[in-house]
Amino acid sequence: MQLTRWVFVFFALLIPFFACITHPEKAVAGEHRSMNYDSQALPFQRDSRMNSSQDSLFVEPVGTLKLGEALSAALERNPELRAFSWEVRARVANALQEGLIPNPEIGLEVENFGGQGEARGFETPETTLQLSQLIELGGKRSKRYQVASLETTLAEWDYETQRLNILEATTLAFVDVVTAQEQLRLSEQTLQLSEKVFNTVKERVRAGKVSPVEETKASVTVATSLIQVQQAKRKLTAKRKRMSAMWGSVSPRFEAAAGDLENVTPIPPAEPLDDLVKQNPDIRRWLVEMEHGQAAVDLEKARRIPNLTMSGGIRRFEETGDHAFVFGVSIPLPFFNRNQGKIQEEQSRLAKKAKERTAMEVRTKAALTDAYESLASSYSKILILKTKILPSAQSAFKAADEGYQQGKFGFLDVLDAQRTLFDAQKQYLEGLAEYHKSKARVERLIAQNLDDVMKTSQKGA
Repeated sequence: MQLTRWVFVFFALLIPFFACITHPEKAVAGEHRSMNYDSQALPFQRDSRMNSSQDSLFVEPVGTLKLGEALSAALERNPELRAFSWEVRARVANALQEGLIPNPEIGLEVENFGGQGEARGFETPETTLQLSQLIELGGKRSKRYQVASLETTLAEWDYETQRLNILEATTLAFVDVVTAQEQLRLSEQTLQLSEKVFNTVKERVRAGKVSPVEETKASVTVATSLIQVQQAKRKLTAKRKRMSAMWGSVSPRFEAAAGDLENVTPIPPAEPLDDLVKQNPDIRRWLVEMEHGQAAVDLEKARRIPNLTMSGGIRRFEETGDHAFVFGVSIPLPFFNRNQGKIQEEQSRLAKKAKERTAMEVRTKAALTDAYESLASSYSKILILKTKILPSAQSAFKAADEGYQQGKFGFLDVLDAQRTLFDAQKQYLEGLAEYHKSKARVERLIAQNLDDVMKTSQKGA
C-alpha cells in the first residue's frame, strides 16, 4: 500500500510537466497567418460536396439535359473527383497524427535478486518503477505539424484543380453531344434534300428530258446521304455515353442535350487574360508548394538538435522497506550525424520546386495563348460563314435547283451546288463547336467565366 501511495505521488508530480507541452496548432498559428496566399480563395474549403456523405441520394439526369444539370451531376458523382476528396481526408488525418505528443514509457526494473550470499532469493532486491518521456527540442513537432498541414492545403488545391478539370471535360462532352445532335439533324436535312433532288431527276427522266444516268447519280447521292445519317447516329450514341460517364453512369438516361451552339458572344482582348491566368490553381498552388518546401527545410534543420529523454521513478529497497526517488536525463551527442544529408536533400528539392513553378507558369501561359488563338480564329470563321458563305451557298443551290427544273442547268450544277451548301453548313457547325470548346479551355485556364471578363472589360473601357 505504501508503494502504491508513492506511485500516485510520482504521477501527480509529472502532470504539470506534461501540461506545459505546447500543442502544435498553437505553436504554428502565427506562421499560418503569414502564408503568401489567400485561404479564402480556396473554392475547395467552401465546397460542401466533399463533406457530404458518399452514399447521398443521387438522381441521374433524365429527359432534356441542360449544361448546368450536367455540371452539377459531374461534381456530385464523378469517380475521379470523389477519389481526390479521400486523399484530402487522408492528409488531414496525417496532420493530426504529426501533431501528437510522443507517448511516455513506463518500466519496471528489479535488481539484486537471485544471486549469492545476501543477494540470494528475493530478500534484498531493489524495485524501480520508472516513467520516461521523450522531449522533442527545436520545435520539431510544431514544424512537423506545419509540413503536414501544408500538405493538406496542397491536397485541397489538387482537388480544386481536378474540380476545374471535371468542369472543363463535362463542358466539352456537352458541346460534343449538342454538336452530334446538330450533325444528325444536318445529315437528315441533307438526306431529305437529296431525296427531293432525286424525285425531281426521276420525273425529268420519265418525261424524257434528261438521261437515266442522272437518275443513277442522284440515287448514289441519296445512298451517300443515308450512310452519313447512320454514321451521325452512331457518333451521337458514343457522345451521349461519354457524357453520362462524367457522373459515373455506364448508360445515359437523358434523351437529349439542350444547348444553343449559335449563342456566340464577342471575345475580350487577350491582354487582360494574361493577368487572370494567375488565378489558375495550377499556378496558385505553387505558392503553397514553395512554403511547403521551406517548411521541410526548417524541419530538417530542427532535427539537428538532439531530443531529450527525461525519466523519473520510485525505488523500493526490500531489505529495509525504504523508498527513494530516481531521476535521469539522456541526450544523444551529435558528433557524426547532424542530419546534414537530409538538410541538403530538402534544400535541393526546394530549388527544384522553384524551377518547376517557373515551368508551370510558362506552360500555362502558352496553353492560354493557344486556346485564345483558337477561340479568336473560330469566332472569325463563324462570322464569315454566317454572313457571307452560307447565304451565298443557299442562294446558289436554290438557283441551281430551280434552274434545273426549268432545264436551264444540268444535274452536275445542282449536285455541285448541293455539295457546296453541305460543306458550308458542316464548316459552320464545326466552327461553332470549336468556338465553345476553345471558350471552355480559356475559362479553365483563367478559372472564371469569359463573359464576365468581357463585361468587366467593357465597363473599364
